[in-house]
Parts: sequence; C-alpha cells; structure tokens
Amino acid sequence: MLIFDAHLDLAWNAIDWNRDLLLSVEEIRRLETSGRESDFKARGRGTVTFPELRKGGFGIFIATLLARLFRPDLKPPIQRFANMNSAYACAHGQMAYYIALEKAGHLRWIKDVAALDKHVEAWKTGVSSDPLGFILSMEGADPVLDPEQVHEWYANGLRIIGPSHYGVSPYAHGTGTVGGLFPPGKPLLREMEKAGMILDVTHLADQAMDEALDCYGGPVLASHHNCRALVDDQRQLPDRHIKQLISRGAVIGSALDAWMLAPGWVRGESTPQSANVTMATYVDHIDHVCQLAGNTNHAAIGTDLDGGFGTEQTPMDLNTISDVRKIGDILKSRGYTDTDVEKIFSGNWINFFRKAWSGKK
Repeated sequence: MLIFDAHLDLAWNAIDWNRDLLLSVEEIRRLETSGRESDFKARGRGTVTFPELRKGGFGIFIATLLARLFRPDLKPPIQRFANMNSAYACAHGQMAYYIALEKAGHLRWIKDVAALDKHVEAWKTGVSSDPLGFILSMEGADPVLDPEQVHEWYANGLRIIGPSHYGVSPYAHGTGTVGGLFPPGKPLLREMEKAGMILDVTHLADQAMDEALDCYGGPVLASHHNCRALVDDQRQLPDRHIKQLISRGAVIGSALDAWMLAPGWVRGESTPQSANVTMATYVDHIDHVCQLAGNTNHAAIGTDLDGGFGTEQTPMDLNTISDVRKIGDILKSRGYTDTDVEKIFSGNWINFFRKAWSGKK
C-alpha cells in the first residue's frame, strides 16, 4: 500500500547535516558515530534515506525548503541567517539539491494533477524502480523577499508555503510565540491565493492561524501537526482549529516527534522508553482527528522524521521510516477498515492535491 508523507526535510538533512541520503540508514549511522560528526544529539540516530523510503512504500512525499532567519532564543540545529537575502540564497541551494536528484533519476518533481496521477498509478502498479515523487514546500516564509515574489517561487516549482516556523518570521508569529500576522502577512496570503499556492498552517501561532484562515480563501493543509487535546502544548492543534480545518477540506498529517505524542515529556531528560511512546501513541492522534471529523477523510501522515531529531525522540518501536507501516495493523485493531487505512496512508493526501490543483471545493 502506497504511503504519502507530508513532511520530510530532505534537503536540510543532505546539506546542513551532510547526509548522503542515497546510502542506507545503517551506513549513515556508522559514519556519524565513527568520529566524523558529533555536533548534535541526533547524530547516528537518523531514520530517513531513499532506500528506507522505498522499503516502506513511501513513493510520494512533501519535501521542504528550510532556511530560517536568526532567532536569539533558539539553539542549533535550526538554520539561522542574518537576513532574508541569505535565506533566499540558501533556499535556492536546497532547491538545487532536488533538481540534481531529479536529473539523476532518483526523484520526480510533481507540480500538477497530471503528474500526480501518472506517478501514483506507476507506484500502485508496483514499479519499484520508479523515481520517488515529491511536492515542494517551504517551511517558514523567510526566503520570500516580498509578497509579490510568491509568483517567482511558484514558477520555480514551489507549491506550498508555511508562513512561519519556530519563533517569528517576517510574516507571522509561529511556534513558541503569541500573536498574529505581521503587516506583510496578509499581502503574502493574498499573493499566494492568486498564484495557486497552498497554505500550510503548521507552526502558526493560534492568533496567526485565526487571521490566516480568515484572510486566505485557497486550499489549506496542516502537514505535520498533532492534537492539543492529547498533549497540551501550543505547538499542537486545539480541537477548534482541527474542526475549522476539517470544514475547509484540509488534511492533517500527524507527526512522529515523541514530545508531541505523549504528555509529560521533559526535553533533555525523557526518552521514548521512559515516556512509553509507541506507534500506538501515534495512532491516538490520528484517531482523534478521525473522531472529530466523524470519518477518515482528513487524517493522514506527516512524519517530520529527521526534522532535527532521530530515534532518541521517536516511538520506541520505530527504527527507520519504513516502520511507519506498522500503524496499518494498529488502525485495523481499532476497527478501521482496509479502505480507511488506504485513505490515511495516501488516499487523503492524493485527493486533497487533486482538488486543490483542479480548483474543486
């Protein structure tokens, strides 16, 4: 069964973390524990490579550009640039990484419905040698120099923008802050809607999300978000926002960062074992979205694996991204059907993009 992951920071891992994602997970871990790299706690604990994506059936995903402005209160490994021009240049460098892999035949860049349908059909018929498909997203709009530049980014193949990340961006308050859109925020959203750019509300502060949803009338998604009702943190979606997103036809991808999965996680102290975080804990968040929706049409996968963390901060029964398939059996044990599982694995994201790119409501 095809899996669609809505959030993978592949270029960031390849360039900032200096990981050759064409290698096996085991080889990268070996290289990172042999003295070559030791700068971050997640070294030697990565979970995502191209071979593991294939092994798990991840034939399609949203891949990111992540180039952040400096935030004095944030620690590495999040990128921190002194100005937007540098962020703009870095994002183009990350885009060049995807271009190089596409030219080498490892990736297929999906930008419209025709390419999406062709790619999905190839993977569903078992063409394992087919390129992995990706849709390009920007996590934090810091590289967008002004709202009108959205059209340039769209012409270059970008299809999704999340206006903020951790802290504030030039356009909006994000995770860990309280506030709404900044003056350029609404013009950014207006130009996104004109261009056909999809809005990712992930990381928006509560007020900023309210204002963005009021201002922006185009397609909306939440690529990697979990549920505040289960883990009470500002990074999570409250039920009112989940219901609002459902009413807009959005799909919500659940993330696999352990601190977002189980309450009581103490950063720097807790482990997946001490917090009893498992893939079943992950399914709790997927199930919560389904219960609020009354169906399985809005819940999906957005792992965020290797998004600055590794197995020290993932469910204890996950070794690599290929283990995400385990949730199929967990969902079935809770009464979900094969059709439900297929929707959560890939169908909901595929249908979302078909509608978004064809202009259907």
